[in-house]
Amino acid sequence: MLPDLNGLDLQKRLATDRVTMPIIFITGHGDVPMAVRAMKAGAVEFLNKPYSDEMLLSAIQEAIECSDAALRREADMRSIRDRYASLSPRERQVMALVVRGLVNRHVGSELFITEITVKVHRGNVMRKMKADSLADLVNMAATLGLASTPKD
Repeated sequence: MLPDLNGLDLQKRLATDRVTMPIIFITGHGDVPMAVRAMKAGAVEFLNKPYSDEMLLSAIQEAIECSDAALRREADMRSIRDRYASLSPRERQVMALVVRGLVNRHVGSELFITEITVKVHRGNVMRKMKADSLADLVNMAATLGLASTPKD
């Protein structure tokens, strides 16, 4: 019981600023609906007093693992965004068409450039995006939220 603020409200405030911060609830006055709300809002664990040291240590370990995973995902996302930002406007156009499944000849037709020019841009895209394969590039485009619907 916190004065002027309950744990669920504190969790809501923290979640807006620190999305990757894991939260462990410890309470002496918890009930099932409160635990459900906390877990739905992203709490890692909800412990009722009294609890064992083992339970707390286990919850802390799980929270650290969740935080590490979230931080890794965020770093990966930032890296992909930075690589995408390094592409020229034409390279972005080529990437968008390639991940939609168009072959070089059709990409060239869409952009009014030669197939050789498409190959150069496509090579630059693969290198700058650090994609080992077309599947990697498609996955990166999906991560970025770029449309990848096949061209009819």
